[in-house]
Amino acid sequence: MNSSFNWSRFLKNVAVIAVPVALQNLLTTTGSMVDTMMIASLGQTQVGAVGLCAQFSSLMFSCYWGFVGGGMLFIAQFFGAGDDDGINRSYGLTLSFMMTVSAIFAVLALCFPEIVMRLYTDKPSIQQVGREYLRIAGLSYPLMVCTMGMAVLLRCTGQVQIPLKASVVSVITNIGLNYVLIFGHLGMPALGVRGAAMATVIAQGMGILVIVFLARRAGHPYLLAVSRHFRWNAAFVRIYLRKCFPVIMNEVLIGAGFMVINVVLGRQPEEAIAALAVFRTLEGLVIGFFAGFSNAASVLVGTEVGAGRIDNAYNRGWRLVYLCQGFIGLLCLTLIALHTPILTVMGMHGRSFSLAFGMLSIYAVASVIRMGNWTQNDTFRAAGDATFGTVMEIIFMWAVVLPVVWMTGMVLHLPTLLVFACAYVDEPIRYVIMQIHLFRGKWIKPVTPEGRAGLKGWSPKKGRVKELSE
Repeated sequence: MNSSFNWSRFLKNVAVIAVPVALQNLLTTTGSMVDTMMIASLGQTQVGAVGLCAQFSSLMFSCYWGFVGGGMLFIAQFFGAGDDDGINRSYGLTLSFMMTVSAIFAVLALCFPEIVMRLYTDKPSIQQVGREYLRIAGLSYPLMVCTMGMAVLLRCTGQVQIPLKASVVSVITNIGLNYVLIFGHLGMPALGVRGAAMATVIAQGMGILVIVFLARRAGHPYLLAVSRHFRWNAAFVRIYLRKCFPVIMNEVLIGAGFMVINVVLGRQPEEAIAALAVFRTLEGLVIGFFAGFSNAASVLVGTEVGAGRIDNAYNRGWRLVYLCQGFIGLLCLTLIALHTPILTVMGMHGRSFSLAFGMLSIYAVASVIRMGNWTQNDTFRAAGDATFGTVMEIIFMWAVVLPVVWMTGMVLHLPTLLVFACAYVDEPIRYVIMQIHLFRGKWIKPVTPEGRAGLKGWSPKKGRVKELSE
């Protein structure tokens, strides 16, 4: 570590981006925890069913996140280069692909919920509740994805507060409507899980309205420039897809891998399925904090690469990895220390409590390494290298993790916690390989003329100097 590196400015830049994103995700996770607590009062079957439905929406997340990663790559680099037309075209193309994915998943949820639930679990009681939930919640998928697309553009162009404010309104709306619709307060009928699904749809719609209103009031130059979002040509689409394709394949194949893991865990006892649903909510808290560093990596590294300040990008990149791991470690220790009141209030007791605590303990160790891997991969992508981390993740998921999880869960029928732990066996190996790639600096691959000019003659040894003036 070079003592001349400007840590004060670096941490300030990270905080400006990471803190609002982390707070936004904290709000969302808090809303999910409140949802879980309310649904838990209906029974463990309802908790497990809604949790499995959340895994289906997570699969959708994986399928469209490839376009998010690609979009952030282009938007951040074009923003660093001051190319307004590039920003608008990148956003329009990104949003179009994302909305296509959301439409496919919405059709599956609304029209074929039986197939979806049979895929995730063999428990008829859970399948029935899940079908009721999906038939309504599917309407929220396009709204959810549209909100994410707008948030990506706003964050990459320095407007991190608008998505945060929209999340506040959305979460408050969701919690309030859950209280009314799940239990039948204020003269409304008690709708149970269907009420929770309706609250989700309305809350997502409110989030979009708030973003549009605040962006218009702030005079944001890109979000509402609709006529400029779709001025693509074949050459630009080819460049976009060539850069995005590794990211898309990574997210789709990894999402499919996680689906297989959830299918295996969905064949565990009902107590384990309920415990998994609660764990996934708490996992969302950790991932929410990670998302702050992920966005910081994409913006702080991507804009510097796009502007041709390669030294800055390199010096920021590897420091972001360790900073993320440190914060994630502290967060996991906090969750472990407070696990009893948290799990109790979320409806866990007896065997389900023990399983949920076991999952949380395993994850507390694994997540520090996992989030380090994810931060490195996001850093590589923002700098233009969408291939290396993708190849590593796909190979290890399909050649190591899935065979081990399937064998332990479906063939040997080993205890649930052992099957759960096997989902993380690849993380330490990948971490070492990706660290080597990180310090070699081969991941810096600009898409702008300024970036390519700045890369000429650069090497990692030359990059280990103090950060340049911005």
